[in-house]
Order: sequence, then structure tokens, then C-alpha cells
Amino acid sequence: MESNRPEYLIGKLMRNEMSLGELEEFLAGIGEKEMSPAYSEVLEQYFNELLSENVNAAGVQQEK
Repeated sequence: MESNRPEYLIGKLMRNEMSLGELEEFLAGIGEKEMSPAYSEVLEQYFNELLSENVNAAGVQQEK
């Protein structure tokens, strides 16, 4: 699997643009028992960015 494939598939999932084949590939990539490190890293980065955006947005709202 190419290194940016997990990022591509997660992006498609988040935009609700995933085909059935891509969904099957995504589910195979995250595994049944343990998530693939490539998927884990991309998801962690994505959720850290969301948290950072929310913290920044909350700070801007508090300043008003």
C-alpha cells in the first residue's frame, strides 16, 4: 500500500465520497484486531488538527 493511501481513503471517508471498493480497502487496512500504523498515524494527525482548530476557535470566541 502506498504511504499516502490511508490519508487519501480517510479524506474520502470524511467527505462521504468513498466507493464500495475504497470502503472495503479502508476496512481491510484498519484490521480486525489492531489498526495498521499507517492508518493510526493519519487518524491521529487528523484528530489533533481538529482539536487544535477547536481550541483556537474557542480562544477567539472568548476574546470577543
